[in-house]
Amino acid sequence: MITQMEEQVFDRIESEVQSYARNFPVLFNKAKGSYLYDEDGNAYLDFLAGAGTLNYGHNNPVLKEKLLAYLSEDYIVHGLDMHTVAKRNFLNMFEEVILKPRNMEYIMQFTGPTGTNAVEAALKIARNITGRTNIVSFTNGFHGVTLGALAVTGNSHHRDAAGIDLPGATVMPYDGYMGDGVSTVEYMEKQITDSSSGVDLPAAVIVETVQGEGGINAASFEWLQELQQFCRKYEILLIVDDIQAGCGRTGTFFSFDEAGIQPDIVTLSKSLSGYGLPFSVVLMKPELDQWKPGEHNGTFRGHNPAFVTATAALDHYWRDKTFSNEVKKKGDIIAQAFDAIADKHGSEWFTTTGRGMMRGLVCNSGKLADAITTEAFKQKLIIETSGADSHVVKTLCPLTISEEDLRKGLDIVAAAADKAVAEAKQKGNVA
Repeated sequence: MITQMEEQVFDRIESEVQSYARNFPVLFNKAKGSYLYDEDGNAYLDFLAGAGTLNYGHNNPVLKEKLLAYLSEDYIVHGLDMHTVAKRNFLNMFEEVILKPRNMEYIMQFTGPTGTNAVEAALKIARNITGRTNIVSFTNGFHGVTLGALAVTGNSHHRDAAGIDLPGATVMPYDGYMGDGVSTVEYMEKQITDSSSGVDLPAAVIVETVQGEGGINAASFEWLQELQQFCRKYEILLIVDDIQAGCGRTGTFFSFDEAGIQPDIVTLSKSLSGYGLPFSVVLMKPELDQWKPGEHNGTFRGHNPAFVTATAALDHYWRDKTFSNEVKKKGDIIAQAFDAIADKHGSEWFTTTGRGMMRGLVCNSGKLADAITTEAFKQKLIIETSGADSHVVKTLCPLTISEEDLRKGLDIVAAAADKAVAEAKQKGNVA
């Protein structure tokens, strides 16, 4: 654990805004594969993986080899938005491995290095192209904490920190939000076609196919198809925020691949670089690329070392369906383990949600979820919560994790759930 002297420097200098450090008060030093190691060499199985940034694990050897070779030859690290060999190689690889097999035609814009910057660019594109200002977002959606992205984010904890009103967005109910049998797309259509609803025709709809921070809520493919039809009908741009659910997390490279939709705009970040290097892009239909030069710029638009590792990741993992099938198989293992916990204790304590390896154990309270993740950390498993009330225990482990380590981590979650429920019952907190 962190010593008192070491704690003092964090308390003295680091901002109170830190969050993960509060839940995992250990001085981490090294990382490899699916494990983090503290300064004393203790191993922690990582089911957080940089909040979905390390889909290929820590210090992936395939990617590290390419990165070290690139750096050793003094190739370009920072190049603004100038053309470089590393960028050319990435663009060619993305087109060959991702776009062409899907019959997709997108222009790629390199934004600032964070996901929220990609979202900001996407919103600007939609508003500039359509001449409309309203953006429809969804309950429990999370798209970033800069002001534009925050306006389309639902979580009050983040919104309250803005310090100003957040205009330009209308929140609509996500799939399933109003219960089974209620078409929230029909509700949305009623709102925008009723001149007295107070809802302006939007420039775009922005959606996560699986809501990461919002509680691992997974939209059905039918709902996504219905949403796309709605957008086409009213000439509204469809933006899919694939920052956390993309890059293989749900079992396919894009989280919407199996839904059979093609968004007008897609945002990607987190695991795009493959190595934890900051890297974000916007994909847009060619007719939407109407930017004036430098109109949305930034000093770090496409980090060349990130181009290198991203290219290596695409080449190694996405040329065929082998890796995708492995992810789906591991996703089934997680689903079975979480279903077993829910079946054992009953729906009054737990339900399950998610898709692929992006799964959630939905607890009946944030207190129960916190007890589970706290106990899991004592057993050297790093796993976090999400949802409006932090009531969903979520898996974001590396997609490359071995089945042995995956089952090991899931066994820890199951044991932690048993203990948390037993303690809750002892205290009279019956579900």
